[in-house]
Amino acid sequence: MASGGGSVASLWTEVNRCGQNGDYTRALKALTKILQENRDDVTALHCKIVCLVQNGSFKEALNVMNTHSKVLGSEVVFEKAYCEYRLNRVESALKTIEGAPEQTDKLKELYGQVLYRLERYDECKSVYTDLIRNSQDEYEEERKTNLAAVVAAMSQWEKTPLEDLGLPESTYELCYNAACSLIGQGRLTEAFNKLRQAEELCRISLADDSDVTEEDIESELAVIHSQMAYVMQLQGRTEEALQLYNQVIKLKPSDVGLLAVTANNIITINKDQNVFDSKKKVKLTNAEGVEYKLAKKQLQAIDFNKALLAMYTNQADQCRKLSSSLQSQNPGHPRPVLIQVAQLCREKQHSKAIELLQQFSDQHPESASGIRLTMAQLYLIQGHVTKACDVLRSIEEFKYKAGMVSALVTMYSHEEDIDSAIDIFKQAIEHYQSEQPGSAAHLALVREAANFKLKYGRKKEAISDLEQLWKQNTNDIHTLAQLISAYSLVNTDKAKSLSKHLPSADTMSFNVDVDELENSHGATYIRKKAAKVPGENLLKEQGQGDVKKKRKKKKGKLPKNCDPKATPDLERWLPMRERSYYRGKKKGKKKEQIGKGTQGATAGASAELDASKTASSPPTSPRPGSASGSSSAAPSNVVPPRQQKPAASGATRKKAPAKKKKGGKGGW
Repeated sequence: MASGGGSVASLWTEVNRCGQNGDYTRALKALTKILQENRDDVTALHCKIVCLVQNGSFKEALNVMNTHSKVLGSEVVFEKAYCEYRLNRVESALKTIEGAPEQTDKLKELYGQVLYRLERYDECKSVYTDLIRNSQDEYEEERKTNLAAVVAAMSQWEKTPLEDLGLPESTYELCYNAACSLIGQGRLTEAFNKLRQAEELCRISLADDSDVTEEDIESELAVIHSQMAYVMQLQGRTEEALQLYNQVIKLKPSDVGLLAVTANNIITINKDQNVFDSKKKVKLTNAEGVEYKLAKKQLQAIDFNKALLAMYTNQADQCRKLSSSLQSQNPGHPRPVLIQVAQLCREKQHSKAIELLQQFSDQHPESASGIRLTMAQLYLIQGHVTKACDVLRSIEEFKYKAGMVSALVTMYSHEEDIDSAIDIFKQAIEHYQSEQPGSAAHLALVREAANFKLKYGRKKEAISDLEQLWKQNTNDIHTLAQLISAYSLVNTDKAKSLSKHLPSADTMSFNVDVDELENSHGATYIRKKAAKVPGENLLKEQGQGDVKKKRKKKKGKLPKNCDPKATPDLERWLPMRERSYYRGKKKGKKKEQIGKGTQGATAGASAELDASKTASSPPTSPRPGSASGSSSAAPSNVVPPRQQKPAASGATRKKAPAKKKKGGKGGW
C-alpha cells in the first residue's frame, strides 16, 4: 500500500507539471493510471474531463460525465454544458445551465453564448449587461464586444432601434459591430466609414505582433471586407462589391460561415446572368457546419437563392423540391409559394399558378397582400381584366390607397365599365371623409372623381363633388365654371344664381399686347401682315395708280453638245416608238457570222454560200406571175453546199497551242 500511495503521489505531481506546461495528453496518461487505483476519484475524473475538453475531445468528455454522473453530481455542470454547446446541442446546454444549483459567472458567460445561438437576443442582452456591471477582470473588453454583437444582431434581424449603451469603439471588433448596427438601421454611409475605421484599427493592432504575416492580416480583415462589399451592394455599386467579394473568396478563409455568406451575395449579384459562376459559388454554401455559424434568416435567404438558381438554370424538379422544402419549414412565408408560381409561369401553366396562389391566400390571409397582387398580375397577363380588378378590390390593406384607386379606375375605363370606376371613387371618398376629412388626399380624390365624371358626360353626378370643392375654395373660378356648366343641364335657375359669383368681364380681361405675344420666341403661329410700300398713299393721291414691277425672264439653259445652228428635230417631244423614222430594233445582228454550211465551215464563206444574195442564181421555185410554160429549170453551174470547199481567202483557224510534254527537266 505504501508503495502504491507513493506512486499515486508521483502521478499527481506529473499531472500538475503537465497541466502547467499544457501537455494534456501526458496528463491524461497519468490520470488513467490514477483512476486504475481508484475508479471513483472525483478529482481525477474532473481533471480527466478538463484535459479531454482542452484536447477538443468533447464527446469523450461527455461520455465520462454521463458514466460517472452519480459520483460527480453538480461538480461538472459547467463542463457538461460547455461540451454540449461545442457539440452544437444548444437546447441541451440550455437545460443543463438552467438546472444548475448555482449560477456562477462562468455559467452566466456560457448562458449568454447559448442564448445568442438560439437568437433570444433580449435575454442575451440582459445577461451581458449584468455581467459587465457586476464583474471587473481582464475579460471585460470581450464581454463588451459580445454585447455589441447582440445589439448589432437585434438591429439587423429584428430592426430594433439603436440604444446607446455607452460601448467604446477602441478595438476593431467593437468598431465592426457598431458598423453592423448602422447597416441594420439603413445608415449605409456611416456604416461604410465605420468599417474603414475598423480596418485601420485591425492593421494597427496586428502590425505590432512580429509573428503575424501579411496573409494573416488579410485573413483577419476578410470579414470586414465582406461587410464593406455588402454595403456597396446595398448602395448599388455592384461592380466594386463583386470585385471585393471575389478577393475574399480567393483568400479561402477558414470561417465557413463567411465563405457561405460571401458566395451567396455573389449569386444575388449574378441573378440570371453568369449562371456557371453561380453554380460554382453555391457549393460553398453547402459546406459542413454552415448551419451552426449563421442566423436562421441568413440560412433562409441562402435556401431561397438556391431555389431561384435552380429555376434560372431550368432545373424545374430541383426548384420544386427546394421550394416545397422551404414551404414546409416556413408555412406562413409567401416567398416559397412565389418561387413555385414563377416556375409554373415559366412552364406556361398560369391557371395552375393562380390556383396555388388562391390556396395560399385562403390559408394565410394575414400575409396574402403580395400574393393577391401577383394573382392580379397573372389575370392581366391572361387578359382577364375584370377578374384582376376583383382581386385588387379584395386587398383591404391597399383598397383606399391612391395608387390602387388609380389602377382600378384605369382598368375599369379600359373595359368601358364607367359605373364600377365611379363606385371606386365613391368608396374611396367615403373612407377619407370619415378618416381624414378635408385632407389633401381627400380633396385630390374628389377633384379626380369630378373630372372623371365630366369626362364621360356624367355632369349630374359630378355636381355634388364640384359643390364640395367650391365650398372648400370659393375663389376657384375653374371649379365654379364647371359647376355652372353641370347645373345648366339640371337646374338653369341655380346655374344663373351661381353665375353671379363669376367675376365681371372687365376684371377677367388681361392687358396683353397681341402683336408682341405673336412675335415672341415661343409663338407657334404668326399672323403675316403685308408690308407697306413707302409713298403708296402719295402715289394714289396723284392718281398714278399701283406700280407693278416687271420680272426679267431668265434664259433657258441649253443641253450640252447642242449646236444652235442646226435645225432641231420637230418630233423630239414624241416617244421614240411614235416617231416617223423609228424602224424598231434590229434583231439577230450576229446571225450573219454563223455558218450555214457543213460543220467546220468558216464565217467568211457564209455570204458566198447564201444563194439568195447571188444575182446569177435562178430561183429554185417559180415566182408568182412568171410564165407557167417552162416546165423545167435552166441548167446551173452552182456547186451544191455539201460539195463546196471552203475558200482560201476565208477566216483562218487559230492554231492550237502545243501541249507541254510530261516528264522531268530532261524532257524524256
